[in-house]
Amino acid sequence: MSEEQLPFAPACERNKQPILEVLRRVLPQSGTVLEIGSCTGQHLVFFANELPGLEWQPSDQAEYLPGLNLRLEQEAGSNVHPAIVLDVASDWPTSRFDAVISANTAHIMDWPEVVCMFDGVSRVLLPGGVFALYGPFNENGEFTSASNQAFDQDLKSRDPRMGIRDRKDLETLATNHQMSLEQKVAMPANNQVLVFRRV
Repeated sequence: MSEEQLPFAPACERNKQPILEVLRRVLPQSGTVLEIGSCTGQHLVFFANELPGLEWQPSDQAEYLPGLNLRLEQEAGSNVHPAIVLDVASDWPTSRFDAVISANTAHIMDWPEVVCMFDGVSRVLLPGGVFALYGPFNENGEFTSASNQAFDQDLKSRDPRMGIRDRKDLETLATNHQMSLEQKVAMPANNQVLVFRRV
């Protein structure tokens, strides 16, 4: 399969560099990182190449693994492990990780799945480990931009259970799962990285 036939998300190409700059600051120099929702694999192979001191574990729901594995076969370095199935509501690895990252996932899950994600991250994340969550988030129940409001309406038109989550609700959820919000980093296109730390 040629590179042109690999699964591709334009947004990943646009946001991978800004996300990397945050990860450089918040991830450890060495250890293992689990990515939840690796999807096309564009983020993971880029981060793994730029942060070679870390071991990277890609994951996603079973339906996305064929395309993800094709990209890993063609582009991943030796510090990338084979992809695993991870459905936040049921399938979690037994391994523990020094960090967990996830991009653009909380708004496409329903709320019970978001709760499951935080519960699972709390169980697999080593004490002191970081959970970096990227995406659009509301502040105090309000959209941070007109574009985010339009995006939320589009999500709900496809599935009313989806939608942009409020940062405070995620912070409370983290607190209930032995994590605390350490940083919120403003990103391009009205997105943020929320950096939680496991206590």
